[in-house]
Amino acid sequence: MTKFAFPSHPLLLGFEPLERLVERTARAGAEGYPPFNIELREPNLYVVTLAVAGFAADDIAITLEDRQLLVRGQQADPGADRVFLHRGIATRQFRRVFALAEGVEVTGARLDNGLLEIMLERREPETVVRTIPINRG
Repeated sequence: MTKFAFPSHPLLLGFEPLERLVERTARAGAEGYPPFNIELREPNLYVVTLAVAGFAADDIAITLEDRQLLVRGQQADPGADRVFLHRGIATRQFRRVFALAEGVEVTGARLDNGLLEIMLERREPETVVRTIPINRG
């Protein structure tokens, strides 16, 4: 795997988390299943759609941790009582990670016809101006 070298500049202070974010995103991008789309429906409304045919809502977990949207799926074992003469549909698990920018919030999720839609909304941050007092002596 390629190691990203974040530029060292005296005016870039505290950007180490950004370097870690780039590295995690590069690692997560190598996964190929399940396929997904990212759609811009309105200026501040995004929808991530994953093709998860065969998965029920109870088989899927969506979590948000440290600005990382994590989608996991694991199908239940069909059981030992079933005998397959041919098994072409494998039960498999998946893990997809999406890095979210500051101000992007998950507003909901929906599973319909094998497509999992996760709705995201970008909220503009409030501009905060703060005056820093200068101590004397």
